[in-house]
Amino acid sequence: MSDDGDTAERKMQFLFALRSRGVTDARVLTAMERVDRAPFVRGIFADRTYEDMPLPIACGQTISQPSVVGLMTQALNVQPRDKVLEVGTGSGYQAAILSQLARRVYTVDRYRRLVREAQAIFDEMGLVNITAVTADGSFGLPDQAPFDRILVTAAAEDPPGPLLAQLKIGGIMVLPVGQSDTVQSLIRVTRNEDGFDYDELRPVRFVPLVEGLGREE
Repeated sequence: MSDDGDTAERKMQFLFALRSRGVTDARVLTAMERVDRAPFVRGIFADRTYEDMPLPIACGQTISQPSVVGLMTQALNVQPRDKVLEVGTGSGYQAAILSQLARRVYTVDRYRRLVREAQAIFDEMGLVNITAVTADGSFGLPDQAPFDRILVTAAAEDPPGPLLAQLKIGGIMVLPVGQSDTVQSLIRVTRNEDGFDYDELRPVRFVPLVEGLGREE
């Protein structure tokens, strides 16, 4: 089989794996079919691009397992007019998926290098509705608030107050919650007129949400 044929086969298996692990939303699957994971996976791990596993990236961070990206995106229920905040740009892969579903995506990371590299991929892919910012994500982006949807890709002990405050009424936030050295739970928070509703979705493992800007290597 040619390399192209081999890649096509692996992409097909990739989508099948997503479905078999519970990613069933047609819009999410289409977005994940459109956004190739390959540009976001560098170096020695490139040949594992289409495997359903997390992989190391720069600055001691990871690119999440595709099925977890899919399940988190599905739980977020992004609508075409939504303004979305992502906390934890990482490789940029999750923001690229969100860009297919939302009107505008703001993505924040504490590592300038990760933001710079992700922005270069967004530019290359022509994803003009993503704004990548170097900032302490635990404080959100007050200048752009409120948001229809907020996705956090690092685990906090509790949903951070500033992020809850930046969620619109009727808005949804999805994030991992729990101590970094024990099992974490993926939580969906819905803001309503009277406060917040919390749904526990599934156990997950993420890097911890750390305050402050990251030190460059």
